[in-house]
Amino acid sequence: MTRIANWFTPKIALARVAWLRTILYLFVILDMHAFVRDTRLKGEHPGLYQPLYLARLFDLPKPSVANTTTLYVVLIVFCLIGASNRLPRLAGWVVAPAFTWWVLIGMSDRKVDHDHLALVIALWVLPTVAPNKNRKGSVYADQTTSEAAGWAVRCVQISVIATYFLSAVAKLRSAGWALTWPGSAILTWAIVRRPHPVGEWLLHHPWMLHVMQWVGFIGELLSPLVLWLKGRWQLLGALFFIGFHVANTAILLIHFLPTVVCWLAFAPMERIVPWFQRRRTKDSGGDAGEPEDQPEDSRQTQQQPGA
Repeated sequence: MTRIANWFTPKIALARVAWLRTILYLFVILDMHAFVRDTRLKGEHPGLYQPLYLARLFDLPKPSVANTTTLYVVLIVFCLIGASNRLPRLAGWVVAPAFTWWVLIGMSDRKVDHDHLALVIALWVLPTVAPNKNRKGSVYADQTTSEAAGWAVRCVQISVIATYFLSAVAKLRSAGWALTWPGSAILTWAIVRRPHPVGEWLLHHPWMLHVMQWVGFIGELLSPLVLWLKGRWQLLGALFFIGFHVANTAILLIHFLPTVVCWLAFAPMERIVPWFQRRRTKDSGGDAGEPEDQPEDSRQTQQQPGA
């Protein structure tokens, strides 16, 4: 039980959470304008609103011009505050429910994009990490390790992997729990439906489409293994799935940016500032070695590339 608890709550530097706050809160602003961008439009036509399960469960009001505009302003303001890592818990507890409601309205046409799963989960767990009040220097260089930070990062990692694994389960379930999806003509149908030069070229090589379907499906089914990989092996796992999305974009113009950006939870971003500091010291002719007074937590963090 101790080993299981330690796996769910690894000690991770607070700097990684600071980086995630900045990147994800800024991405939410991009998402509101580029991806789930019709929430305010649905406020102008509430008669077309069909609430999803969570909206019905919490009895959320129908969208209107007033509440969708208010939601928009609140999200912009508090995302900017959260991205600056000022008042991170207050900003986080405002952004999480507000963006969840924004997504529920935006996807009320019953087309629920599962690429937002990890992003929404990330917004809910980031505010659980308290800032370091005794910190000296930049939040992006804070090497203080925290189990709370580890738990939040692990939740994001699990939700990223769940996006793929549950997709494979859905493919099996829709086919009556049979392995018919990878051998079907689903990619051919998708290319015909969304023609694109790369995809149209692949139509002349159907065997390649079948290989891609099998590789993608097996990758999704085995995706939980990434959670236990370390170092370069975990990096290769991440690159495989990012390459998977690059291929989807090239063939079908389908992106998964809300999921892709959450892959940063696997990246040891807490090393970025110390790396630049060491390079700057080296370039200036100083001692590039490890300072004698470097906290022990920092050294442990550097030894956990896949945490």
